[in-house]
Amino acid sequence: MKIIKADVFVSCPGRNFVTLKITTESGLSGVGDATLNGRELSVAAYLRDHLCSQLIGRDAQKIEDIWQYFYKGGYWRRGPVTMSAISSIDMALWDIKGKAANMPVYQLLGGASREKVMVYGHCTGSTIDAVLDDYARLLEIGFQAIRVQCGIPGVSSAYGLAKQKGGKYEPATKGVYPEEQLWSTEKYLNFIPTVFDKIRNKFGMDSCLLHDIHHRLTPIEAARFGKDVEPYHLFWMEDPTPAENQECFRLIRQHTVTPIAVGEVFNSIWDCKQLIEQQLIDFIRTTVTHAGGISGMRRIADFASLYQIRTGSHGASDLSPISMAAALHFDLWVPNFGIQEYMGYSEIMLEAFPRNWIFNNGYMHPGDAPGLGVDFDEKIAEKYPYEAACLPIARLEDGTMWNW
Repeated sequence: MKIIKADVFVSCPGRNFVTLKITTESGLSGVGDATLNGRELSVAAYLRDHLCSQLIGRDAQKIEDIWQYFYKGGYWRRGPVTMSAISSIDMALWDIKGKAANMPVYQLLGGASREKVMVYGHCTGSTIDAVLDDYARLLEIGFQAIRVQCGIPGVSSAYGLAKQKGGKYEPATKGVYPEEQLWSTEKYLNFIPTVFDKIRNKFGMDSCLLHDIHHRLTPIEAARFGKDVEPYHLFWMEDPTPAENQECFRLIRQHTVTPIAVGEVFNSIWDCKQLIEQQLIDFIRTTVTHAGGISGMRRIADFASLYQIRTGSHGASDLSPISMAAALHFDLWVPNFGIQEYMGYSEIMLEAFPRNWIFNNGYMHPGDAPGLGVDFDEKIAEKYPYEAACLPIARLEDGTMWNW
């Protein structure tokens, strides 16, 4: 089943996406995506100018050989652009293979390990009262796991807040210059535990409560935070400190039993090797879009399972519905599944990417359509040309650059 065509599309139906469409001589097509805020054009150029031409004439069913060809064939391996490009190819090939076999991808992986995939929603509010209202709304929708982010008194731009009341959280801003936000670690550490206290007092302990620190703390500050919030039984604290130095998570582990989730910015298994084998985390959050597609994610998950570490893949709105579909197939199969992030999509986004997955009472299922079960409407996407957008940067109150 030879590949005869590989097309790259860059569009912005709400967020910026690089969509890859691979077509075989039998007429079967598969889609994959690649998303990197501010680097989409780099990924698109790398695919168009280098990788797509090397796909032509290859057997689309030889997924592993093609994966290794592009990974090992790139002498300077890894990196976000390279791995996102490989991820898009891998997703498209699994899509084709599923269609050729007339099976959903999760069946090709080995079949379902569960009946449905637990997902968590995003709760946001500028005040505690607003957070409580939003938490109640998400419970009413059916979410049984909820990430909570709240405005911090004295901090003008805390992470995770919707820009408009009742709106969805959207961190990226249009244009080539990022928004600058101020940060105060001490104000954060003193305030956020009170938010969790109010939530548990009002809603009880049954729902899963998650929180994203977003790389803002030093290891000892993260240890303090984890210890302070232990009474509220967080499902996890996410990205408590930058993970370039994997060893620093040992200090956090020494002081708290609050579970730790890390990995949405990782590109390969090497970024999390020490974290996993030394059991310094509880959930690995790498994604099919950034860590080598489904094939790359399988390696990471299998390695993590040896240490009883579960998956908790990133699923923000900057990952397209193609990526979401691939993640759900992976989630339904992977034995050491933990949870899946799901922010939802705009109507425009869903129009451009028709899909077969379903959401019901806090759980999702990828559907049983052959392949990934998601399509790409090129004509609709053409109406929304690429617009440059950047994630914010952060500074401390004295002007020092900090981790956003």
